[in-house]
Amino acid sequence: MLIGMSQERLGELLGLTFQQVQKYEKGVNRIGAGRLYDVARILGVPIDYFYENVASTNQQRGFSEGEMPPVMEFVSSGEGLQLSLAFMRIRDAKIRKRVLDLVKSLGEDKDIPE
Repeated sequence: MLIGMSQERLGELLGLTFQQVQKYEKGVNRIGAGRLYDVARILGVPIDYFYENVASTNQQRGFSEGEMPPVMEFVSSGEGLQLSLAFMRIRDAKIRKRVLDLVKSLGEDKDIPE
């Protein structure tokens, strides 16, 4: 967004679909070192741009270095990915809200932040 390039355009330059770029951006799929190099080159940034404040942010939130925040761990899991993809396919905002309310009610006994 900072340079005005769409996911679709970045995908074209990388030889990928915009969906794959979206998965990289959201952290759903891991990106290999070679592909990260290509993205950095296309965007005109050094590779360490993608790692700025990573360690300090995780430490501030109580995560040790290399530990994944619980939300990212969930989204990276098979069930988390399936749930996320299914939820994204729901077009009706009212239905999405009802699904969210259902999931929240099922997890009320748990200590899940909103």
